[in-house]
Amino acid sequence: MKKLIKTFIFYVLSAFGISLTIKASIGVSSFNSMNVAIAEVLPIKVGTITTITNLAFLLFCFLLSKKNILKDYLLIFSALICFGLVINFFLYDILSPITIDAYFLNVGLFILGTGIAGFGTGRVLAIGVLKFPIEKFCELLATKTRHSFAWYRYGLDLLFVTTSLILSFVCHLPILVREGTLLSLFLLSGVISWSKNLNLQALS
Repeated sequence: MKKLIKTFIFYVLSAFGISLTIKASIGVSSFNSMNVAIAEVLPIKVGTITTITNLAFLLFCFLLSKKNILKDYLLIFSALICFGLVINFFLYDILSPITIDAYFLNVGLFILGTGIAGFGTGRVLAIGVLKFPIEKFCELLATKTRHSFAWYRYGLDLLFVTTSLILSFVCHLPILVREGTLLSLFLLSGVISWSKNLNLQALS
């Protein structure tokens, strides 16, 4: 139970970090660029879109996996609902009235958000109670095909970016794949790896 509570806390922390990166408005990670673009097109909040997208991947995992434990899926389902609600709360209720005009402050906010999101994600992975649906989906595909986890993960990133760009051009939206996307590419995986290893060392 203690590990589960910690996992939910770090899920919330990761969602808060994502809210900061979106608020910075200098571009977002590949996955979030698609979610934000869809939210711009539809009358649905970003956090809700993020939850729906993650739930779709969770369904794919359920269909692909031969070892489906209902309790685990219900826990992940609950965590994803909470994840989206936290993004919506911070982005639309807490951060919405705040205006940041200075570009360097927005860059700083994005880096801070990426660090927080990466730290939370790394802790979730280190605890190992719950997995993120996209990563779990790629792991399942890798075990069933000749392609690696990285091949599928980068492939999905390409799909997310392409979808975001198509929506931006077709629906005349602001381009969401920007410098923040590149910063996320270089920073996020490193912070996640550091956070994950730090947690493992603390537990050993």
